[in-house]
Amino acid sequence: MFTILGIDHLVLRISNLSRMLDFYLHLGCTLERERPELGLYQLRAGNALIDLITIDGPLGRTGGAPAETEGRNLDHFCLRIEPFDKAELESLLTAMNLSTGCIESRYGADGLGPSIYLKDPEGNTLELKGPPLHR
Repeated sequence: MFTILGIDHLVLRISNLSRMLDFYLHLGCTLERERPELGLYQLRAGNALIDLITIDGPLGRTGGAPAETEGRNLDHFCLRIEPFDKAELESLLTAMNLSTGCIESRYGADGLGPSIYLKDPEGNTLELKGPPLHR
């Protein structure tokens, strides 16, 4: 079994990048990583990241309309787990009758490491992320 270590990152879908960057940078976050070709801007918030995804960028367009009264703003949240045992994790998720995405190496608060996406019972997307590939 694995242990949840904390929230690795949150992903917010946004419509005004400059306003959101200004807000979070003034709060004390720092801009850690930019991927403008994806519409992705990753801010360091202590031990975690806040990912800003522009709704008009490649990643943001996959989430539908921008957040409104009837829309959602949170793309997914990520729980950092350890260990990340692929066979054990797939067995657990299969036993829970959950369909998942592929295990891939993705960037998070600790760097690149294995992760898998799944949906909770209400349809929210959750990412389980393992330790970085290189410490």
